[in-house]
Amino acid sequence: MRVARLPRDPGPAGWNRLLEAPAPPEPLEAHITADWLVIGAGFAGLAAAHRLSQQAPGDRIVVLDAVRVGDGPAGRNSGFMIDLPHDLTSDDYGGALAADLAQTGDNRLGIARARAMAEAFDLGAEAFGMSGKINGAASAGGDAHNRSFAAHLRAMGEAHTLYDATQMREITGTDYYRSGLFTPGTAMIQPALFVRGVARGLRSNRVAIHEMSPVTALERRGNWVARTPKGQVTAPRVILAVNGHLNSFGYLPGRLMHVFTYASMTRALAADEIARLGGQPRWGLTPADPMGTTVRRISGTGGDRIVIRNRFTFDPSMEVSGARIACVARDHDRAFAARFPMLPDVEMAYRWGGRLCLSRNGVQVIGQLEPGLYAACCQNGLGTAKGTLAGGLAADLALGISSPALERAVSAPPPARLPPLPIAKLGAAMRLRHGEWKAGREL
Repeated sequence: MRVARLPRDPGPAGWNRLLEAPAPPEPLEAHITADWLVIGAGFAGLAAAHRLSQQAPGDRIVVLDAVRVGDGPAGRNSGFMIDLPHDLTSDDYGGALAADLAQTGDNRLGIARARAMAEAFDLGAEAFGMSGKINGAASAGGDAHNRSFAAHLRAMGEAHTLYDATQMREITGTDYYRSGLFTPGTAMIQPALFVRGVARGLRSNRVAIHEMSPVTALERRGNWVARTPKGQVTAPRVILAVNGHLNSFGYLPGRLMHVFTYASMTRALAADEIARLGGQPRWGLTPADPMGTTVRRISGTGGDRIVIRNRFTFDPSMEVSGARIACVARDHDRAFAARFPMLPDVEMAYRWGGRLCLSRNGVQVIGQLEPGLYAACCQNGLGTAKGTLAGGLAADLALGISSPALERAVSAPPPARLPPLPIAKLGAAMRLRHGEWKAGREL
């Protein structure tokens, strides 16, 4: 099969730009063989390679990625590894109780595997820290969403704390939020620092990672053969860890939704700006309404900065234009100004978009596509935790290692079929626009 298109990620991945420039890439420029080929070096691909290195230590493992590690979708998220239900299509993130309990257990398994990699490769607290997160409510509607979700968490037996406006101001430095819902089980990461650190650690474990090596064709000739612009890998077993890019390989057409979300990161704050802002130097806030604005304050490599993320667009082509980024930038600037009026002269240093893959029925694609070909895809907006879990489970499936989480994954129904493209585009645009309108002050 020829790969129909190659990924295009708009704007510079700001998290990666905060770090020192990496060593030059080592694109694949030869015909090689391996015991395992992993396509994709994001959270799922790196987790798969790590699991294989643990369970098949004598095998040769090759990882291919189309771009630099940290420049793809794995370096373009907001850095939340969320353990609790996080359904972006619901009003308050919650769903059916039994399903949410199972999902929470699976998310925590993904986080535990990420934590094990962070500890094994000595990545440090900035790359990975169990700090929890806050659902911030800026309106009466948002506060009602928080209280509804808190009741759901009580039914689940999950720890949580409700904050009032004063507590929110003490944490964030702004009086924009009227309440908050803190949950302790989320890990906060610097996503580019994390994936680059894991890739560096895997290389020392004799895993070959070739960046700038997009797979342009994949076919089975007894073994699987993957071609890149200048090389070729032949392997009996392949794990596709490419999220929605799975469609480009010809699998599950008409069943995966391709969505972009967008973020902006400020320049480093000056000392007097930090003093005017106040609050705590590090915190992470997701909106009480899923269509609202996510905010993070970071302090570490690259200085003290604020990250704003909002807006979703449905883009089946998996591409967006520079004009789209410029349009969204105005929304980011308005959201920032509303929350941080004490910082009128702070500009955005980086703006970018990131690809999400969703299914209508909320299922992931973890399983065997063909003999020797496995998928760890469709993370439904939680690529950090769910991607890490998916990669490890796909490796387990290929290795013959069973677990309750794997049994749940492989017994899940396939992603539900989407309406015909014109109807899907119109319906998605209307639903997203209505959701953003309904979010009101939360956006």
